[in-house]
Amino acid sequence: YNRQEKMILGEAGVLAITLLIGIWLINKGYQKQNEAANQSRNFLLSITHELKSPLASIKLILQTFSKRKLESNQIQQFSENALSETERLEGLVNNLLLAARMETAYDIKIEELDLFPLLDGIRESIITKNSSVDINIIMDENTVISADKFGMTSVFINLIENAIKYSEDGPVISIEYKKDNYYDIISIADNGIGISQKEKKQVLNKFYRIGNEDTRKTKGTGLGLYIVKEIIDKHNGRIQIENNKPKGSIFSIFIPI
Repeated sequence: YNRQEKMILGEAGVLAITLLIGIWLINKGYQKQNEAANQSRNFLLSITHELKSPLASIKLILQTFSKRKLESNQIQQFSENALSETERLEGLVNNLLLAARMETAYDIKIEELDLFPLLDGIRESIITKNSSVDINIIMDENTVISADKFGMTSVFINLIENAIKYSEDGPVISIEYKKDNYYDIISIADNGIGISQKEKKQVLNKFYRIGNEDTRKTKGTGLGLYIVKEIIDKHNGRIQIENNKPKGSIFSIFIPI
């Protein structure tokens, strides 16, 4: 009888454990579905804002042109504003298209890439639009790496614009190159708000953005750092995120030599 009782109790224990595991798996699946739904909601909210804001600005400028007689300096200012908003829309569309290609048909083309002229051109373009930004490039002018030019251009633009977006007044960004026996290493350091240890594991995920979408003031869709990660993965490289001192973040990308 004792043996039979032990067998029954053992079977009941196994059943209870199985039931608990089942409940845990169902709950985990529900949490994942919930996170996916929240990500989709956040993306729709951010993309709607990103599309509506520049379109509304351009529409207002065109209405002003059609209804008012403006001085030449006013025409110049309005035209520059419209061009800036158009470039913002173009960047958004390019990121959306590139993110879609990452999952289907994006292949890298490795070539000898002159790093300094590429970064210097990006720096000049960004400073032209935002004169308060200070970007320092710390590397030799003849630095050459083996990488995909189109992909690395997108990587640098996204990392620099992300650093500006999450910095306070007067962003200071340093871009430094070094190498070891295995990797070309490019680090982009900023003096922004920084990234918590928990969010360092999530910021490279598709659609993820720091903070709450309903209250966030910064522009973006959560695609920039995802694109950066996918392009570096295509190069068989890796990304490292560290805290900068006294504040800010350092994104280091490692490209195999």
